[in-house]
Amino acid sequence: MDSAAAAAAGGRNASGSPGPNGTVSGAGGSGGSGGAGGHEPQGSSAILISFIYSVVCLVGLCGNSMVIYVILRYAKMKTATNIYILNLAIADELLMLSVPFLVTSTLLRHWPFGSLLCRLVLSVDAVNMFTSIYCLTVLSVDRYIAVVHPIKASRYRRPTVAKMVNLAVWGLAIVIILPIIIFSKTEANTDGTVACNMMMPEPKQQWLVVFVVYTFLMGFLLPVVAISLCYILIIAKMRMVALKAGWQQRKRSERKITLMVMMVVMVFVICWMPFYVVQLVNLFVEPDDATISQLSVILGYANSCANPILYGFLSDNFKRSFQRLLCLSWMDNAAEEPVDYYATAIKSRAYSVEDFPPDNFGESGSTYRNGTCTSRITTL
Repeated sequence: MDSAAAAAAGGRNASGSPGPNGTVSGAGGSGGSGGAGGHEPQGSSAILISFIYSVVCLVGLCGNSMVIYVILRYAKMKTATNIYILNLAIADELLMLSVPFLVTSTLLRHWPFGSLLCRLVLSVDAVNMFTSIYCLTVLSVDRYIAVVHPIKASRYRRPTVAKMVNLAVWGLAIVIILPIIIFSKTEANTDGTVACNMMMPEPKQQWLVVFVVYTFLMGFLLPVVAISLCYILIIAKMRMVALKAGWQQRKRSERKITLMVMMVVMVFVICWMPFYVVQLVNLFVEPDDATISQLSVILGYANSCANPILYGFLSDNFKRSFQRLLCLSWMDNAAEEPVDYYATAIKSRAYSVEDFPPDNFGESGSTYRNGTCTSRITTL
């Protein structure tokens, strides 16, 4: 599998079969030796596909811009979980920026932007694809730590730690997509048009199979397995401790946040699985029509505009922040400042008075009430 942009902007075959000179051709443009042949969207199909790309791009840019703004704007939105969501929104935003190039190449059946932009667009598209799934993996691990290890969570679930993890995610994604950076370039077709593809070295077919399996494992299967393991452990933990003292105060807020992340992961799998399936199938079967490949690419890109919608429906904090941003706070009677559920859960933990001598109460910033010491410390 090459990147989604290559699958949309490339050549004769539907992203997966090698074109002439060892190119990994996509599904959208006039590539390979087929030129404007029968393997491409034709006429009205190309216009319809370009229109859908444009709608996805517009919604994705607007939605992810809102997510980025509200997290940066409101102090109480800067929790560790939201820092990871911010990274995911940035990746989705950058992914959307490659869509105008795909629309143009789909309509023209030709790559008119030159070799440098070809390599840049395919590389940026690929790094953001991998960053998105790794962000979801990190979010799932964050949920695992918050639910399964709540006492230790304050050590790891901090904005500073989240920022460092985000940088590591980007670095890992760049390393993994190095083959795309190296092999992406333009190639002239027999009909005079230009295709933006990946030029695989000899032996071409073997390299192609290795590359498809490599990207499928690193960009989909292994992260999804890790995410699934996290949620299996989370569900087991929630069933074990549901009736324990102190859990009820945290149960509702943690469940809502966990549900939101789970839904985001599920939508990602639903949107991107067809794309990866098409890449694997195209290794062995040459498609007669690029429409299926194009639709799988569009569905993958649509995931980037679905995430902000999920946040708005499943998170009270994001819902309030979006309403404030859009001047719609009158729609919610409880339009107060966004709530930091995790900080609330930490503050609600009651400790024995023997653990906190009265002399230290003033120094620790804690309040003594009814034989308990309630911490005022807010751990984001």
